[in-house]
Amino acid sequence: MALTDGTYRLGPPTGRLQIKTGRAGLGRKAGHDLTIEALRWSGEAVVAVGDPDRSSVRVTVETGSLKVREATGGLKALTDADRAEIERTLADRALLHTAEHPTITFRSTRITGTPQSFEITGDLTVKGRTHPVTVHGKGNGDGPLRGWATVTQSTWGIKPYTAFLGALRLADDVRVEFEVVRLESADGPR
Repeated sequence: MALTDGTYRLGPPTGRLQIKTGRAGLGRKAGHDLTIEALRWSGEAVVAVGDPDRSSVRVTVETGSLKVREATGGLKALTDADRAEIERTLADRALLHTAEHPTITFRSTRITGTPQSFEITGDLTVKGRTHPVTVHGKGNGDGPLRGWATVTQSTWGIKPYTAFLGALRLADDVRVEFEVVRLESADGPR
């Protein structure tokens, strides 16, 4: 997909936003690496290809829309009941506390690079705490735009999930990935 100057809407169904977790601790073989997808999110990208300093991105994710899409590893397959329990745990006060903090937001502060390889530095707000994050992205002209950022949960006051008296725990770092398969102008489809 060719990236040209303009203002674009972001979100489903033209884009995907996922969180990928890892495991730590002595009991890590028992747990699963998870892919969690945000089903409700939206944003806007202002693109100035020749002058990235004039570009900007903002994204809002509804914390209650996070759903477990995939689980790999572990001693046994993840059941539907396991998925439901994980989603309840995400909403819990110790993790995202979705009742008090219904959204996660990202607002760019600086964009550098080209449409083929770029970095977006910005402020990520989770649970009322704001810290800087750098998003690394790539585009090849024909296919989707893809990118990722590493987020250290404890920086935002999120205590990584633990089980078996701490022998199994989620790694503090999670990887947030995005994919935009089609750009839609803020004025309508292109």
